[in-house]
Amino acid sequence: MTWLAALDVNGLPQQLTNGIVVGAIYALIALGYTMVYGVLKLINFAHGEVFMIGCFISLFVSWSLGYTSSSIPTATNPSALMWMILASMLVCGLVGVFLERFAYRPMRGQPRINSLITAIGISLFLQYGLSLVFPISPPRTITEQVNPYWQNSVSVTLRAAPQELVNDRAKVVAELKTAVDAQNARMKELGIDSTFRLPEEDKYLVTTVRNLEAKERELGADVNKSETRITVPTGKMIMLVATLALMLLLRWVVMGTAVGRQMRAVSHDFDSASLMGIDVNFVVSMTFFIGSALAGAGGMMAATFQGVALTAFVGLEYGVKAFVAAVLGGIGNIPGAVLGGLLIGMLESIATAFGQSAYQNIVTFFILILVLIVKPAGLLGSAKAEKV
Repeated sequence: MTWLAALDVNGLPQQLTNGIVVGAIYALIALGYTMVYGVLKLINFAHGEVFMIGCFISLFVSWSLGYTSSSIPTATNPSALMWMILASMLVCGLVGVFLERFAYRPMRGQPRINSLITAIGISLFLQYGLSLVFPISPPRTITEQVNPYWQNSVSVTLRAAPQELVNDRAKVVAELKTAVDAQNARMKELGIDSTFRLPEEDKYLVTTVRNLEAKERELGADVNKSETRITVPTGKMIMLVATLALMLLLRWVVMGTAVGRQMRAVSHDFDSASLMGIDVNFVVSMTFFIGSALAGAGGMMAATFQGVALTAFVGLEYGVKAFVAAVLGGIGNIPGAVLGGLLIGMLESIATAFGQSAYQNIVTFFILILVLIVKPAGLLGSAKAEKV
């Protein structure tokens, strides 16, 4: 098959690594979906727009620190990234609390379809409302200079190219340098500044340089094809570490703190938790705050380290894929949301490795449908009987 022949086997580890990095962002957003559903059995379809707000807040903070398209500070400011992620998490957390208090809480005693319609309405309202306020035409991007590590990368060689091939390339590179030096020396001797003005008897110098350049490109391509290397920009490494740290922090909050125990109690039985003296409204607000703050962190990192073009609709694609990740892993299951996000990211990267990047979304949703047919509760979810 043509698509199978297009598979870049040596590039597959690199693509999978890229998929893990992108999947970590999906996982952060998916955690917000799964937390809210675990407590309220509500799908917050406006969660992608909270992610979008996080992207723009990080953009505005970067502007306030002087990182604009027309003015970039000459000295790097490592604390800029910290201010950007903290501001995005705080603002998005407060947005989540606001949405819960004034949009979802009045719907709490109503049929679930009412809450679902409300969530869709809020999503559309934020998309089109903020498109009138946020600068989106042309789409903005955060300048890469805001990240002091943007030019650095970490590279690991999994399989080196054959030494004979490397030696052949080095030999050609040396011959090319000698040929170029000879050509330049002859031009200097004749007092000319262009190879076109070389006399006919010296044209062989130009031909030699061109042949050696072509041979060096060919050998360079062979070296790249025969070696397996993973290269990750330092900024994306920082993003991945920060994402994992936030996930572990969330795990600790849910499993090791009083608020986490209250969340689990409310998730288990809403009415019984209220009768036991738990402030249900506070717990629900905290759930929205934490989930929205994680989406804000994901927005900051996607906009800063991945260079996402920012529009008021940027949260739609990320939000849908994060929702798919939550369902794939098991909606309401925190480890499942993480697993689903990473799987979605890697599935997209595998499609790219096959040369089918245009069909990433088709592959993602096909796998989702397949999983739901085989295991409707998701990979880590468990089927539960509900009274209706």
